[in-house]
Amino acid sequence: MSARGREKTRLHVVIVANTHSGGGKLRRFRLIERAERLGAQIRVIGEGQSASSLARAAVEQGAEVLGVAGGDGTVSAVAAVAAATDHPLLVIPAGTRNHFARDLGLDIRNPGRALPALLEAESARVDLGVAGSRIFVNNVSFGIYAEALLEPRYREAKARTLVSLAPGYIGGQRWVEAIVDAPQEAIECPQVVLVSNNPYQLSPPRHLGRRFALATGLLGALVIKRPPEPPAPPDLLPRLRRALLRQASAGLPETGVVTWSAPQVVLHGSAPGLPAGIDGEPVELSLPVRCEIRPGALRVLLPKRWPGM
Repeated sequence: MSARGREKTRLHVVIVANTHSGGGKLRRFRLIERAERLGAQIRVIGEGQSASSLARAAVEQGAEVLGVAGGDGTVSAVAAVAAATDHPLLVIPAGTRNHFARDLGLDIRNPGRALPALLEAESARVDLGVAGSRIFVNNVSFGIYAEALLEPRYREAKARTLVSLAPGYIGGQRWVEAIVDAPQEAIECPQVVLVSNNPYQLSPPRHLGRRFALATGLLGALVIKRPPEPPAPPDLLPRLRRALLRQASAGLPETGVVTWSAPQVVLHGSAPGLPAGIDGEPVELSLPVRCEIRPGALRVLLPKRWPGM
């Protein structure tokens, strides 16, 4: 994370809250009531409303700080508005995974520990990713996960949905209809493409998938190539994990998995568009897809004295 500044936050703070995130964390930790006692105004996302529309309305009504309480998809939507309007963002990790909050250094097991930032906070600049015109705080994915997000049953049965789609990818009948420009080659029709806002940690194993820096000015890219024959055993996720651990721990090449860091990653091809998952939300992106980093685009407010990253 970039160098921090210290600032009082007795300002007009509006928090956009998603009560459906995290299995009821907002209610369980009484986050709305506690935030209101500290002077924040709460805007709960209602039926037919979006996090981004509530955030824009808050800015138009004079909010000086935008807050967000929810999962990564909600955080991503409000972060896009905060960056576009140069408003600081205060994140309360009230979702299920809370990857962005975790990598900011917040306590995702006790989201209430983010609330003291309403009184006094440390300010830091972090990067944002953009895919086409869409902002992402974590990653944009193409392939089996992106396709699963489009399935109506995914939210209720995530593992079952992924398992139902896996045979087509494992058997080589399904792939990402695009070419990815990697540093050493153009990778045609890969199985999976993952582009992250700052590179993911690959070692040691307990840190796999973490980001300990969010201001490197680089995207992380990970591509699983389409195998010439179905891999054995036929399980895509263990295959990826084994490959990454092999790369990280032994420094050995893994021809099926390519990783690199760059300020831009481009996917192109003849298809009109690609299904994608942006911070866990399904979208359709037109080709070519240009993924770029926006260094220091977002100012975040973190609780004073919290160690952070």
